[in-house]
Amino acid sequence: MPLIVLWDIDHTLIENSGVSKEIYAAAFKDLTGRAAVHPARTEGRTDRLILAGMFRDHGEEPPAWESIQPVLGAAGAAREDDLARRGRALPGAREALVAVAAEPGVISSVLTGNVRANAQVKLRAFGLDGLVDMECGAYGADAADRADLVDVARARVRAAHGTPADTPAVLIGDTPRDVQAALVSGAHVVAVASGVHSADELREAGASVVLADLTDVAALMRHLRSLVHAAR
Repeated sequence: MPLIVLWDIDHTLIENSGVSKEIYAAAFKDLTGRAAVHPARTEGRTDRLILAGMFRDHGEEPPAWESIQPVLGAAGAAREDDLARRGRALPGAREALVAVAAEPGVISSVLTGNVRANAQVKLRAFGLDGLVDMECGAYGADAADRADLVDVARARVRAAHGTPADTPAVLIGDTPRDVQAALVSGAHVVAVASGVHSADELREAGASVVLADLTDVAALMRHLRSLVHAAR
């Protein structure tokens, strides 16, 4: 039985050191012609919800998503060097990605609120993009609600790899929204307390497996293998 592993990016694999909020602020300014007064509210939201929220926080109705997405991608591309200089891959992230990519039968991709262009920028800035199958990921342009992204990723994995429809999936992320997305969609979850949410908060959200960070790669791999064995 194969296994689908879907990684969140911000505060799970990388620390963006404020560059993400600068990307949203730049996109807002490009779209409206004025500087944002209220910062983007992120914490596991998709880009669709983040930008819509920014517009409404400023008393405006958001424009069509089709006009937002290219501007958001351009703002991200313009800040890749800033991200590489100021941000960092989180402890254990590279080693965990390498271990999961090498595990037989595992398809490793991403489930992120970022649009794909910016997800690519964030992973490429730290040399992580080649360690996941970006083609099978689910991104912030695909749905407003994070939980809906799980089925998007499942369908892309099935189309690319011919996996059975009942292939188990596991989300690895740092926010209660990651946990809820997994629970609502019938996926497993590994919560990582490497962002702003504590281990207790993640457990209260429903996560039964919570790691302090990704440095204990052996423990992570034991858990992922247990999911495969349980599905057989």
